[in-house]
Amino acid sequence: MELEGKIALVTGGAVRLGRALLLALAEAGADVVLHYGSSRRAAEETAAAVRDLGRKVLLLQADLQDMAAVQQLPRRAAEKFGKLDILVNSAALFQPGDIFNTTEASWDRQMNVNLKAPFFLSQAFAQQLGPDQRGHIVNIADWRATRPAATYLAYTFSKAALISMTRSLAVALGPRVQVNAIAPGLILPPPGKTAAYFERMAQRVPLQRVGSPEEVAGAMLFLLRSDFVTGELLFVTGGEHL
Repeated sequence: MELEGKIALVTGGAVRLGRALLLALAEAGADVVLHYGSSRRAAEETAAAVRDLGRKVLLLQADLQDMAAVQQLPRRAAEKFGKLDILVNSAALFQPGDIFNTTEASWDRQMNVNLKAPFFLSQAFAQQLGPDQRGHIVNIADWRATRPAATYLAYTFSKAALISMTRSLAVALGPRVQVNAIAPGLILPPPGKTAAYFERMAQRVPLQRVGSPEEVAGAMLFLLRSDFVTGELLFVTGGEHL
């Protein structure tokens, strides 16, 4: 897909990795729809950066636990720009919890934001496509979803299901919609963790360094520009998943 002139919706596009993905799309020539939850100020700052790149931006607020609001996002984007070509499901909750202290409330929050919202966004995205329009969906997963672990259980389960969903939707929506996922590794320190902690973690990675949001953005652009990749999980981990 040629990205110049395309319209892309990025969930969680105001901060952290979502911001990098949104700006990469704008730099590639796309106009963007910036979804945010509660980060209004950050969303406005990111929107200003998009405009500085000479691209158009629409800000849409929605709670991704509210499925009625979720399903309206692609429609609202298409109403503004006349179409929507790309959906990037980036927003996620990352909360600790093992087999004994995972609560039902934490489980529901993470399943809603990390899995249920991407599914219904993908459904609404596919439904709004024109009869001759091709589309792309990119889901941001996590390498942890491919390896058993005893912590962050609800988060890990939700991301594992997101990977399965990616492959199922690639079959269900082909050939008009390509659906792929990216599994990032050490890209940004988790909330509450220092950069020094992050650097220590990198010593166990085969490439022995942390990655950057821009490297994940590069993987996203590769998937969007390809016309013959679908159902793929692309690791951007420096080999950590090995």
